Amino acid sequence: MSDSGTPIGVLPDLGVVPESMIAQVVRSERMGDPREAFAIETIPVPVPGPNDVLIAVMAAGINYNNVWAAKGLPIDVIKIRQKAGDPRDYHVGGSDASGIVWATGDQVTRFSVGDEVVVHHGVWGLTDPWIEAGNDPMTAPTSQIWGYQTNDGSFAQFSLASEHQLMPKARHLTWEEAAAPTLVGTTAYRMLHGWQGNTVRDGDVVLVWGGSGGLGTQAIQLATVAGAKVVAVVSSDERGDYCKQLGAVGYVNRTLFSHWGVPPHWADSEGQREWTGSARAFGKAVWEALGERRNPNIVFEHPGEDTIPTSVFVCENGGMVVICAGTTGYTAVVDLRYHWTRQKRLQGSHGTNDQQAYAYNELVAEGKIDPCLGRVGRFEEIGQIHHEMDEGKLPSGNTSVLVGAPTPGLGRK
Repeated sequence: MSDSGTPIGVLPDLGVVPESMIAQVVRSERMGDPREAFAIETIPVPVPGPNDVLIAVMAAGINYNNVWAAKGLPIDVIKIRQKAGDPRDYHVGGSDASGIVWATGDQVTRFSVGDEVVVHHGVWGLTDPWIEAGNDPMTAPTSQIWGYQTNDGSFAQFSLASEHQLMPKARHLTWEEAAAPTLVGTTAYRMLHGWQGNTVRDGDVVLVWGGSGGLGTQAIQLATVAGAKVVAVVSSDERGDYCKQLGAVGYVNRTLFSHWGVPPHWADSEGQREWTGSARAFGKAVWEALGERRNPNIVFEHPGEDTIPTSVFVCENGGMVVICAGTTGYTAVVDLRYHWTRQKRLQGSHGTNDQQAYAYNELVAEGKIDPCLGRVGRFEEIGQIHHEMDEGKLPSGNTSVLVGAPTPGLGRK
């Protein structure tokens, strides 16, 4: 190992592993505003275990999970890990990376030093009895999200991942393009393809909340590739037009409606009448955007508290509302009159397993899915960019930052 690190945007000789590295670090005492929570520090380079790969990070993707980590909400990820035995008093986040394999554990066989890779965010115990019994790894007791629940994420010059998380980088993409979409894309793939009985099919109608965001842009493309008709929910006509460019057949501007949040109690007849009227108007707007009177077979959810009541209301009988987050809050009220009698499914979805991640990455490699890179930032801007994400001020699409790549546009072959 080398005794000293190198500046951001510079790599040591291939395979030479320094003892220290530069990272964007969150500590418990700084949690709150992401602009203050993240700080550049010099920390040790992680050492690969037998099944691990050390990656020289060329670019890192920005996701909402590290807004939560920076704020310490709903959990302090550092304290949770310390209770589990991790002695480190800091968090190095980042759940998307493109980079170069720099060192490998002695049991790694699929990748070698010098390989160009991206990383998916599903992590679990390799000997977990739940998984060995044939169950889905992402429902296992040991499952975690890399770069959020785990340390050693992509907001550093080097990151550590399990071999099974690695996938070949698409050759036609730059480093920053390749780093941008994997977390949201693999999450969206699981949501649309992972739930037997309600997987996306040719001719389905899919309603996608937050269509112009990172998650929504991938969902629109994945559903369209599967032959579905997508209606996006957005906050402006400009964002709606962007969604149509990605394949959506139409969009609904949510700012034209005001019934968001927890609806009136079912015994409040007047309140219920007012809420239902607005929810029906929203459903009619979906029909108009679609061009036919059909309800969504799948409602692709992540806002949560503000939108779940409407999503369940407008979903087709026997259809599915699938949700992976709660960006507007967690108290999601479901009116069971529109749920059990019409046999609709409210499905939680989290992360990705290997099979789903590899399938998504193949679509990217084939050029069928665009990363939708909307912004490229500098390593020093990680805190500011997370603040802007929290404020809803990032542009449409996904955002990434350069780490080992010195300038944008590198990486294509």
